[in-house]
Amino acid sequence: MQVVCLDLEGVLVPEIWIEFSKRTGIKEFSRTTRDEPDYDKLMRFRLGLLRAHGLKLADIQQTIGSMSPLPGAREFLDELRSRYQVIILSDTFYEFADPLMRQLGRPTLFCHRLRIDAEGFVADYRLRQPDQKRHAVDALKSLNFRVIAVGDSFNDTGMLGAADAGFFIHPPESVAAQFPQFQVSRSFAELLQSIDRAAEELSARG
Repeated sequence: MQVVCLDLEGVLVPEIWIEFSKRTGIKEFSRTTRDEPDYDKLMRFRLGLLRAHGLKLADIQQTIGSMSPLPGAREFLDELRSRYQVIILSDTFYEFADPLMRQLGRPTLFCHRLRIDAEGFVADYRLRQPDQKRHAVDALKSLNFRVIAVGDSFNDTGMLGAADAGFFIHPPESVAAQFPQFQVSRSFAELLQSIDRAAEELSARG
């Protein structure tokens, strides 16, 4: 059996922090894992920035509530789910993702949790486990699934490398250049074709 694992932000939905940066006018929030591969360093930077500007979880959720999936993402995901088991593996947080998951038809999501203080500020974050995307792929393979993985950034390369087949969609050129072993797709139609070809090749191996 085959499972397709997808990253969320940059693959199916816009980058939440980039959108939040646009809404607040605070350019520093636009820094993502495409720019900083050290996730803990990036999150500590974000938490400090939120506190410094007096911004709370509710402010972020207000931005997310007005966001929509990327054009064609829901249709792509629906078609993909009609052919394969699909799991979203993301380094976002359940407190962020719910409005977007609703618009995507409630796919299965593995991500992290935030710790919110009594005043509504994001005080800390709790990883489900470090390097959770790669560990999830390894766990699925240990259950005798063949895994096809799709991402767009530095923090996806662990799961892409662990998967039986890994693909980028819309990665920055700098990331694609550093990881030429992962085929790049520039549209959902192209990506679906690549996934189907990989699935056929995996099936042929037995």
